[in-house]
Amino acid sequence: MPLYAYKAVDPSGKVSNSVIEAGSEKDAVNLLQNAGLMPIRISVSSQKESKVSGLLSIDILSFFQRVSPKDVMHFTQDLTALLEAGLPVDRSLGILLEATESLKFKETIKDILKAIEGGVSLSEALGRHPKVFSDFYINMIKAGEAGGILSRVLERLGIFLETSQELKDYIKSAMIYPLFLLGVGGLSIIVLMTYVIPNFSVIFADMGDAIPWSTKLLLDASHAFRSYWWVGIIVVACIYIILRKLLKSPKGKIRFDALKMKLPFVGDLIRKIEVGRISRTLGTLIESGVPILNAIILAKDIVSNQIITRAMDGIYNKVKEGENLSHPLSQTDIFPSLAIHMIRVGEETGNLSGMLLKLSDNYEKVVKNLVKRIVSLMEPVMILIMGVVIGSIVVSMLMAIFSMNDISF
Repeated sequence: MPLYAYKAVDPSGKVSNSVIEAGSEKDAVNLLQNAGLMPIRISVSSQKESKVSGLLSIDILSFFQRVSPKDVMHFTQDLTALLEAGLPVDRSLGILLEATESLKFKETIKDILKAIEGGVSLSEALGRHPKVFSDFYINMIKAGEAGGILSRVLERLGIFLETSQELKDYIKSAMIYPLFLLGVGGLSIIVLMTYVIPNFSVIFADMGDAIPWSTKLLLDASHAFRSYWWVGIIVVACIYIILRKLLKSPKGKIRFDALKMKLPFVGDLIRKIEVGRISRTLGTLIESGVPILNAIILAKDIVSNQIITRAMDGIYNKVKEGENLSHPLSQTDIFPSLAIHMIRVGEETGNLSGMLLKLSDNYEKVVKNLVKRIVSLMEPVMILIMGVVIGSIVVSMLMAIFSMNDISF
């Protein structure tokens, strides 16, 4: 039978982390409940995982790190489980304070708990930590408190954060191999230019004009690289500082975002990512009872591309004037026609939030497939480029070696 890693609370409020053997996740929950434990989180564990592993999972570096999105995601999911079990918010936070391994997040939860014990609402307590909890998160909590459905809103938030994190992790993992190829290729070129070619330059020193022009160019480049490498670092640093300054200015960021949208593959990928994020944010907010105008403002805040942000401003103004969401969306080039038709159907059937969430699910699948295609294209291109560069270096050196037969002694 498979092993399930769990985090559970006993009747005294003590949190335990361990593993349990069960036929299914439901069986694991029943076993824990029969043992007098209230499960907070259960997931399939590796067969090699031992009960001691829970004690060794503390992140030593967490004190020096900021609170990560994954910390917030787990906090949301665990708080949902505790509230659904009937525990009050303050006791739930006390349990999470004990269970949280991140020292940085412990301080945040402690401050939130202190504020709630002082009579402040959960949304207001969370609002005191804007670097940890976004406006989107806080407004969702506020809507849940106003409607008396805090646990349901937290559940939706947990799903939203988990889905968003899965997409980010997928994109990051897909880029690991291309970046690895780039690093290995770059390191190989550096070794050739700083160590291999200089050793050959001693052999070619007496060849004079007999040395091929490509080899001479390569030797000069190697000498310049070894002698003036610090100039390259200064140039790269200056370019980085200038670009960073330009991108921080409103005009520079707009121009850069416009350029990204025009790039082949990249522009299409950015548009689809933003469509998925906007749809999921709007759907989650509207489903939780947030007014559509507030939902559009919050959705605009999570968009990173300034071109799309400007389009969202126009959509907000049109909806504020009384138009349906689908009409101003159709006047932009952000949402494709199929997505607009789906949103219009959602408006006509009174299920706009459900249609937006379904649309986001579809686009997240599309994004994953597109990323997979782009990475599949990048890998052979990078291998080809690195092969051409390194092959050219090797061929230039071999030409010089073969030219030594033409030297008259």
